[in-house]
Amino acid sequence: MTVRAILAGTGSALPVRRVTNEELAAQVDTSDEWIVERTGIRSRYIAGEGETTASLAADAARKALADAGMDASEIGLIVLATATPDQTFPSSATKVQAMLGIDDCVAFDVAAVCSGFLYALSVAESMIRGGSAKAALVIGSETFSRILDWEDRATCVLFGDGAGAVVLKAEDGPENPAEARGVLSARLHADGRHNELLYVDGGPSTTQTVGKVRMKGREVFRHAVVNLASVLTEVLEAVNLTSADIDWLIPHQANARILDATAKKLNLSPDRVVVTVDQHANTSAASVPLALDVAKKDGRVKPGDLLVLEAMGGGFTWGAAVVRL
Repeated sequence: MTVRAILAGTGSALPVRRVTNEELAAQVDTSDEWIVERTGIRSRYIAGEGETTASLAADAARKALADAGMDASEIGLIVLATATPDQTFPSSATKVQAMLGIDDCVAFDVAAVCSGFLYALSVAESMIRGGSAKAALVIGSETFSRILDWEDRATCVLFGDGAGAVVLKAEDGPENPAEARGVLSARLHADGRHNELLYVDGGPSTTQTVGKVRMKGREVFRHAVVNLASVLTEVLEAVNLTSADIDWLIPHQANARILDATAKKLNLSPDRVVVTVDQHANTSAASVPLALDVAKKDGRVKPGDLLVLEAMGGGFTWGAAVVRL
């Protein structure tokens, strides 16, 4: 037997305001047809007054705890992935901790942009297996709308706000991954040479401003398809599995064309890929746990299913994980 990090519950939260492509077209030189053709996005949610990265994260966390049938007091670790924290410091994770009424636990943020949830999941899983915590909240939460240039139609149509959370819980399980539940393997990568392809043009140490998102979409697309297909093969081989074993691929929801291209490289049928980019746009670190929660709540993802989660973001960073519910 070995200690595994079991996925005990999921939850998600979205801002109140839903913004359609038609609404954006009234403000920016774009159209519903242009956006759908290039991205697959039809709507996104935009945070309003009083809605922040931490408040959305706390809402998602409460739902994940309820789904797991657990009390917040049982949580010993909070890892929050975000590129849009409430403050430069302290971490948004500590704000979530306070909102949940937890007096003392380990709490910190992870910054890996769209790959942030995979990084956070891997860190939390390692800490659970190492005995540092018995139960953890792993959260991806973003208010990307607050770092968008709303005059740049190449980027402002792509992103939305939201949060997704999972509860990981320590549980003894079989050593053989083919028989085990929980996080079976995870692989992470980064290559900082590509900073200028996807970045924010600000920061406390450089411009003393928050800055805005800048992206060279064509180059990002090319790297995404190659890197994601590679890490998916890598993470499956680590536990002697193949794409034929996958029940569901739950990818980062960046662009419908990237999702299609990645599925083709893995010879995966499109009906085995969870797609929510049309409803939520790209919610960065929130997109994987948000899509997971949607698919679990609507009945597609069931106990015992083998899931592969993957994402790539600015940095570049990318990663994948194999999880059995």
